[in-house]
Amino acid sequence: MRFAALSALWLAATAWAAVERSDDGNVRSIQLRTHTLKQPYLDSDMASRWYDFGGDTIVRTDSYIRLASERPSQNGWLFSRVPLTATNWEIEVEFKISGKNSLFGDGFAMWLTKDRGEAGPVFGHKNNFEGLGIFVDTYKNNRPGTVFPYVMAMVGDGKTTYNKDNDGKDQELAGCSARGLRNSKTPTKLRLTYFQDKSLKLELMYKTEDEWQLCFETNEPPTIPSVTYLGFSSETGELSDNHDIISIEAKNLYTTGGSSSKQPTTSGRGNSFKPAQGQSGGSWTWFIFKVILFFLVIGGGYVGYTAYRTNQKRTHRF
Repeated sequence: MRFAALSALWLAATAWAAVERSDDGNVRSIQLRTHTLKQPYLDSDMASRWYDFGGDTIVRTDSYIRLASERPSQNGWLFSRVPLTATNWEIEVEFKISGKNSLFGDGFAMWLTKDRGEAGPVFGHKNNFEGLGIFVDTYKNNRPGTVFPYVMAMVGDGKTTYNKDNDGKDQELAGCSARGLRNSKTPTKLRLTYFQDKSLKLELMYKTEDEWQLCFETNEPPTIPSVTYLGFSSETGELSDNHDIISIEAKNLYTTGGSSSKQPTTSGRGNSFKPAQGQSGGSWTWFIFKVILFFLVIGGGYVGYTAYRTNQKRTHRF
C-alpha cells in the first residue's frame, strides 16, 4: 500500500512540476516543445523536427550548434519552423562564445521576427527586420564609454536600419555591459521574459553558475508581431570567434490570479524602468491540470488500498 500510494503521489508531483514556476507564486509555465531544443538536436533522419539551420552552421549532436566558427567570413543561422504564438513567454538559452584570438568578433543575435532564415549583415541576419532582436556584441566599433561585450535589444519596424558603425546605439531599446561573458569558465545563459503589454526582462548568467544578473527590465515593452519566429544567427568578419548554442528552453507563461510587485530596476544604459505588474485572472488550463492531478491522487490511493486488501487476505490465508 505504501509503495503504491507513494508512486501515485510521485506521479502527481511530477505532473504538477511540469506546469509550476516557483520564482513568482502567481505565474505558471508550460514547456513549448515546438521551440525547445536540446542535445542531440537531430532525429534519426539527421534533421530537427522543430528547427531549420543554414549557412555555415555546424551541428555536433553531443556538444553544440555552432553558428559561426573561429574563422573569417562565417555566417550561420538557426530558426524555428513554426511561429511562436504564445502571448506571454520565457526563453532561456545556454550559449558559449569562445576563442583563442586576442582580437575577436562579432557576436550573435537572438531573434523574434516575422522573417526567418534570411542571411544578412546584422549578426548574420537581414537588416530592416520586423520584430525584436537581442544582440550579444563582442566587438566595439564606435561607442565611447561603453564596455564590451555589450548586450542590447532593438525593435525593428521593417524600415529602421541597424547602424553597425556605432553598434546600434541609436536603435537601442535597452541594454547592459557584460564583461567576462566571453570565454567564461561557468555556463553562460540568457533568459528573456515577455508579458504582452506588461513587461520585457532580460537576465544574464555568466559570472557565477545559477546566479542571474538583471540586464534590463521595462514595463513599456515593444509590440511584437503576432506571428514571429524564434531564431539565432552569427557572423564573423576579419575577426572571429566560436559562437555556440547549447540549448534552448521555451515556456508559455500564464498567471493564476493576484499581482506581483517588484522594485524599480535600472538598465545598463542608466535608464530607470518601472516595475512590471503581474496579470490577474484565473486560468482554465491550470484548473484542468488540478482536476487531472486530483484524480491521479485518488486513483493512486485506490490502487494502494486494493493492494493492501489483497495482501491482507493472503496473510490471513496462511
